[in-house]
Amino acid sequence: MSRTDKTSAEAVNNKDSNISLLEQVTPLARQINCLEIDRIADVCIKSIPAMVRASFASLYILDETSNILHLYKHNHPFLINKIVSLNQTPTPLMVMAVRSKELILVPDIDTHKKPVIRKSQRGFAENYRTKNCAIVPLICQDRVVGVLNLADKMDGDRFDSGDVALIELFSQLVGASIGNIKLFEKIQRQATTDGLTGLVNHKTFYEILEKELWRSRRYGGRISLIMVDIDNLKNINDANGHRAGDKAIREISRRIKECIRQIDTAARYGGDEFAVILLNSSLEDAIIVAQRMVDAVASSRTTWQKEQIPLSISVGLGQYDAETTPEDITSRSDQALYMAKQAGKNTVRIFESANNDR
Repeated sequence: MSRTDKTSAEAVNNKDSNISLLEQVTPLARQINCLEIDRIADVCIKSIPAMVRASFASLYILDETSNILHLYKHNHPFLINKIVSLNQTPTPLMVMAVRSKELILVPDIDTHKKPVIRKSQRGFAENYRTKNCAIVPLICQDRVVGVLNLADKMDGDRFDSGDVALIELFSQLVGASIGNIKLFEKIQRQATTDGLTGLVNHKTFYEILEKELWRSRRYGGRISLIMVDIDNLKNINDANGHRAGDKAIREISRRIKECIRQIDTAARYGGDEFAVILLNSSLEDAIIVAQRMVDAVASSRTTWQKEQIPLSISVGLGQYDAETTPEDITSRSDQALYMAKQAGKNTVRIFESANNDR
């Protein structure tokens, strides 16, 4: 074969190789471009390692509020860390990758120098067949959203330049998609929650109430509804300003949330009013919860510009069957709340058809 023929053959082979690689990458890129974290995780744990010939993979998602990386999915047959704190010492490789926002390639973990990896950072090193790994920060708009770890290259002793190019390409695609998911979830939360307190908003409260009434009609049961009003909020606003009032609202909402179960729903019903749906609770239990709220708020104060501001709430409640409308439920508990206000505030009153109130 002449030199010209050989060159032509190599060109054809390279072209075929590029087409084959493109045929593999394109469907995976489409699969990653979604708002389903499980689909993205499958690509990270199955498809990407297969393309770069890595035995093991793990995907961690960053919780920016707590600065903790949470293990989302992996294919390791042995124990690995479920959480990694960004404040952990000595600093793990994943944390180094998050802080630097750069891919860390480790051909040999024993001799690696940048960064130096101490034995104390390698708690599970004996589980791996090789000493190579790739720590891949997943970045969206210059913010790290997670980390992908690849380990145990099946052929050769290190990830080559072709592997690195694929890893970096997929890290950008995966980072963008996880960032989009986080943004979508944030928008959804903003649409259903009150911005000041973090409780569900007025609209979402009625949606949940209607859903629980439907559930009660189908499966039986009753719903207790507590209505809460902040005592003297106008006086707090007038004397200290609306920012002090907002702080009082946040403190009271926190106290209310601490008094209920995870299955219950606390909502900011209006400016100084809250509503709480208690599921599968007797009226006696609802009264105990309501009194606990009153006591918890009365025992707390909020501080504004070094001034202690006392807090209290008035509470009305009732228990209702599945045939009661959402409007009647809120109206009746609101009547009990009005009675609590008339009784001198900082107290609980109950709506009952016979008007046997407390």
